Amino acid sequence: MFLVNDYIMKRNPMNAKPTLLVCGQILTLNANNTVIEDGAVAIAGDTIIEVGERAALMARYPGVEQLVQPHGLVMPGLVNSHTHAAMACFRGLADDLPLMTWLTEYIFPVEANLTGEMVYHSSLLSMAEMIKSGTTSFCDMYLFAKEVARATADSGMRGWLGEVLYDFPSPNYGAPENGIAYLEELLAEYRNHPLISITVDPHAVYTCSPDLLKRLKAVAERHGVAYVIHLSETKEEVEGCRARYGHTPVMHLDALGILDSQVVADHCVVLTEPEIDLLAERGVKVAHCPESNMKLASGVAPVVELLAAGVTVGLGTDGAASNNDVDMFGEMDSAAKLHKVHRLDPTVMSAETTLRMATLGSARLLGAQSRIGSLEPGKKADLIVLDMNKPHLTPMYNIPSHLVYAAKGSDVVHSVINGRLVMRDRRLLTMDEDAVLDRLREIGTRISGLVKPGRR
Repeated sequence: MFLVNDYIMKRNPMNAKPTLLVCGQILTLNANNTVIEDGAVAIAGDTIIEVGERAALMARYPGVEQLVQPHGLVMPGLVNSHTHAAMACFRGLADDLPLMTWLTEYIFPVEANLTGEMVYHSSLLSMAEMIKSGTTSFCDMYLFAKEVARATADSGMRGWLGEVLYDFPSPNYGAPENGIAYLEELLAEYRNHPLISITVDPHAVYTCSPDLLKRLKAVAERHGVAYVIHLSETKEEVEGCRARYGHTPVMHLDALGILDSQVVADHCVVLTEPEIDLLAERGVKVAHCPESNMKLASGVAPVVELLAAGVTVGLGTDGAASNNDVDMFGEMDSAAKLHKVHRLDPTVMSAETTLRMATLGSARLLGAQSRIGSLEPGKKADLIVLDMNKPHLTPMYNIPSHLVYAAKGSDVVHSVINGRLVMRDRRLLTMDEDAVLDRLREIGTRISGLVKPGRR
């Protein structure tokens, strides 16, 4: 139940002078689900220092710049728990195909011709799309991760990023052995970055040997970072792993001593009840990507059961090559409705559950719940403002319901990340959107020339 107008003001303990007041109806997503009808979020530097009634904060901080949106709803930025940002350059390249056909016959061959420059600009495109649809943080696994990191820093977004690693040569680092050296360079370069965290990213059990999986887990343990892997995404993956190693992918990782609270498992579509219990026992986090799983006909992840077992579940879009967008508002809508129809139960995956999965759930998956995911003093100032003065959003009886079932990414008008205004009145402030689009048209022409005749 959302509480209205009963928020107890948390005063600024350091008496820091705010640099910005973001005003409107405030959806805090704190433990009490507090809503402040006419409120403000006070930001000093990169941090939220106070949340309360607008009149009180204006009186306490006269002369501070205000960001006011008539009929605006201020809420935490959405957190995309799994994507491949640079794959925006492959959007629509190969559709209506099974996962392994799509991956091995279309994506891998074209990826072999990628360059760092292509990845940088394609990542910027995806980040423009994410910012304009309300995402402020994301977890990315892809090639040329240094270029993804550079694009992330330039965009002003908050990112958890890793270089995808396999047993075969990469178009980025070449021989597999070079991949670990590249990863170590990334970890050193971004160790203390305010916005970028590096993760260790083996691609999957079917592309990584047991030795590589264990070596990468040792790297993750040494640096204390997340270990991100695609896991149990399809029946074919599960059957192939069982035939090769005698275990399902989940049990294979457990037998290797890898399955623990550092692991972020992407997809987890094909799971048994004992495996769900094991993931909960080991503290594994799961990134749920319903639209990609639907489009590739991978199946429906048992998210209702995972949540009931106590597993932390975040929401992700996957890459734009298999979704085909990175709009988290659309993903929330799909997630809630998919599980209702799959279980023939309209009570599962409520709007509030789904909204929290896309905010605090994804933040918890990344180990960042103390910094992002809700609007509370002491947390980083990552927030978005929606214009609720729209036909499809009027009238409003229940905020989570509107955000999950009616709102669109295009309703987001302002975005603040780490205290920095990165979009105002839907104009990106950290990149030249027209230049990004022009560059991607050029890259698209180059990619079209790489697709073999007869392919889509």
